[in-house]
Amino acid sequence: MAGTTRTVVLAATILSLGTLFADAGVLDNVKERKTLQCGVNPGRIGFSVQDEQQAWSGFDVDYCRALAAAVLGDPTAVTFVPLTARERFRELQAGQIDVLVRDTAWTMARDTSFGLTFAGVNFYNGMAFMVPKALGIDSALQLTGAKVCIESGSAAVVAVTEYFRVHSMTYTVVPVENDEKQKAAYELGLCNVYTGDLVSLYGVRLQLAIPDDNIVLPEILSKEPYGPVVLQGDDRWFAVVKWVHFALVNAEELGVTSQNIDSLQTGASEDVRNLLGIDGAFGEGIGLANDWAEKAIRAVGNYGEIFERNLGSGSQLQIARGLNRLWTQGGLQFAPAIR
Repeated sequence: MAGTTRTVVLAATILSLGTLFADAGVLDNVKERKTLQCGVNPGRIGFSVQDEQQAWSGFDVDYCRALAAAVLGDPTAVTFVPLTARERFRELQAGQIDVLVRDTAWTMARDTSFGLTFAGVNFYNGMAFMVPKALGIDSALQLTGAKVCIESGSAAVVAVTEYFRVHSMTYTVVPVENDEKQKAAYELGLCNVYTGDLVSLYGVRLQLAIPDDNIVLPEILSKEPYGPVVLQGDDRWFAVVKWVHFALVNAEELGVTSQNIDSLQTGASEDVRNLLGIDGAFGEGIGLANDWAEKAIRAVGNYGEIFERNLGSGSQLQIARGLNRLWTQGGLQFAPAIR
């Protein structure tokens, strides 16, 4: 009886695998179409913007190109689909895009009620504070007695209230109606603390008369992890999107960049050889060529290169890596090994 049971289970497993590969879904569609349909923000500095020639650039744009390089061998084989916050999930659910890579926070409702799956966290965002450098502080823990501008009814109200309560600090709320009025109040000195999510604060900082006279404090008050999103039920496509992200993170940890990738083809460690497809057949397991990761890294660089070029030291925003550092450097970016 035990042998019969094992045989039935094995047959069912083989049947399931056969069904998966017979109906491969999005991956086969992308290969047949020869282009990746990638949903992005219509325009958010650092993440996805178009220049005067309509060319796209940004952190999310580079992720789309990495996927296209891994799947199709061509980072330019992407159709960028600009989507508003209201449109983004609907268009993915309707199959109008293959993947959503659009500064979208991972929450339980989105992960369990929308028929969607987040393939990883590629940017840790959250509520933060910006202050004038003239205050002479470098930590939110020094904000006792501060005048804090807060948009009435926003999520910032709860985050700020809890932060000051936990740290037993006093503060004065300066209520504002919207972002524009918060910016005006801050510039007029009606408040000396500007609240908002980390990325937005760096964007607002650029709009101030003298950006360098203001500093975004390092503390993060809330959790808003961004990541690429796919439809539930297509395990192989989910694996492709997930492992392209992991490959970019692993590449940074292993010191593989878009600039040195050719010099690492010989004499590399086992982990590097697996990553670049020199050894093993890891691409076959997700329906890709074995040099899938090498193509992605060559096209856009490793995770650190993508971050610094679009959001960090090489960008207008100048966002500190913070939580987005590798785990080996005290951050949260961590990826399973390709083995």
